[in-house]
Amino acid sequence: MTLPLAGLSVVEGSAFVAAPSGGMTLAQLGADVVRFDRIGGGIDHRRWPLTDDGVSLYWNGLNRGKRSIAVDLSDPEVQDLLADLIARFGNFLTNFPAVGWLSYESLRERADDLVMVAITGSHDGTTAVDYTVNCAVGYPAVTGHTDDPRPVNNVVPAWDLVCGQTAALGLLAADRHRVLTGEGRLVTLALADVALATVASLGNLAEVEVNGTERERVGNDLYGAYGSDFPTVDGRRVMVVAISPKQWRGLQAATGTTEAVEALADDLGLDFADEGDRFAAREGLGELFAPWFGARTLAEAAEALDGHGVCWGPYRTFRQLVDEDPRCSTANPLFSMLDQPGVGTHLVPGSPLAFGGPDAVDRGAATAPALGEHTEQVLGDDLGLSPAEVGALIDRGAVATA
Repeated sequence: MTLPLAGLSVVEGSAFVAAPSGGMTLAQLGADVVRFDRIGGGIDHRRWPLTDDGVSLYWNGLNRGKRSIAVDLSDPEVQDLLADLIARFGNFLTNFPAVGWLSYESLRERADDLVMVAITGSHDGTTAVDYTVNCAVGYPAVTGHTDDPRPVNNVVPAWDLVCGQTAALGLLAADRHRVLTGEGRLVTLALADVALATVASLGNLAEVEVNGTERERVGNDLYGAYGSDFPTVDGRRVMVVAISPKQWRGLQAATGTTEAVEALADDLGLDFADEGDRFAAREGLGELFAPWFGARTLAEAAEALDGHGVCWGPYRTFRQLVDEDPRCSTANPLFSMLDQPGVGTHLVPGSPLAFGGPDAVDRGAATAPALGEHTEQVLGDDLGLSPAEVGALIDRGAVATA
C-alpha cells in the first residue's frame, strides 16, 4: 500500500516535542521529512530517558521515519544550502525563531509558493513551553486529590503533542490551499493558543464566565458523571466509568448492587438516570461498589466487568503495560518490533491512522535516523552537490555525517 502522503516533502527545523511530533506524524503517513540539526545534536538530542550508553530514547522516539542532516547553522554557506533545500521541498515546519534567513519573507524569495508552519510559545512571540503553559490554564488546580491543595502538573506534555498534530494539520491545509490556488502560505501556531482553545472548547472558561463557578478538584472521579477508581484485594486498582445507561446498568449488575443503588437514590431524592445526580452521589455510590472490588482480584473483577459490558480499565505502570496489555504488542497492527541502531530491538509504533481499516498493517513504522545519517544523501541527491563539494563541506566542519 502506498501511504497517503507519499510525494510530500517537508524540511523540519525543530527541538523538543511539538514540531518533531508534527514532522513524525507526516513521515509516518508517507511524507519525506528531512530534519536538520546542529553538529553534535541540538538541545533535545540528549534528553532523558537515556540508554546505559547515553542514547536518548526521547529523541529517537520523536524522529522515527525522518532523514537527518547535521550542519553548522552559523555557517553562511550552510544557511544558503538549507534555504535552497526548503525552497525545493516547498514545505517547512519549525519551532526555531523565524527571523533572519529563516524568516518567511527571506525564504519566500526563493519559492513564492512556500508553505511554512512556524510554532511559537505565545501568540506575541514570547517564550513558553508545555509546563509553563499548563500551569497557567487552570487544569493543575483541579487535578489531584481533594485532601491535597497543591496543583498537579500532567506528566504527559499534552499541549506539545496536540500542538504537533495541529501543526501537521496546518501544513496539510496550507498545501491543499496551494494546490487549489497556487499560493503559498505562512501559518503561525502558538503553543499557548492550543491550550487556550482547548480550555475554552471544553466549557471551562464559560463555566467561570457564565455560571460564575470555580471547579474543585475531585481526585480520580469523573466530573459531571459517574466514574471512580477502586482497589482490588491483590493490590491493584481499576477505573470504572458509567456514562451511558447501558454502562450504568452493567456496573450495578456486575457488582450486585442494583437494589442498594435504587435505595440510595430514594434516600437522597435523586434520579440516577441523570448522570449529574450520579456525580452528586458519587461518595455514597462508591461506598456501595467498593466492597465488591475489595473482595476480588484484578482478574476476577475483570471477568465480571467484561461479562456485563462495563467500561473500565486497570491502572498500570509502564512495565505492567508492556507485560500485560495485548494492545501494546505486535498483536496490534500499530506496532512492529524494529531494531533501532544504538538502542536495540523494541516496539515501534506507526501512525494510529489505519488507512484500509483497523487491520491495516502498513502504518509507516520506522526507526529513527542517526544524527547526520543522510547529510551526504541530501546534499548530493536533493541539492545536486558533487562529491567534491560535499567533501569540502565535511572537511571544513560545515556539515557532519553519522
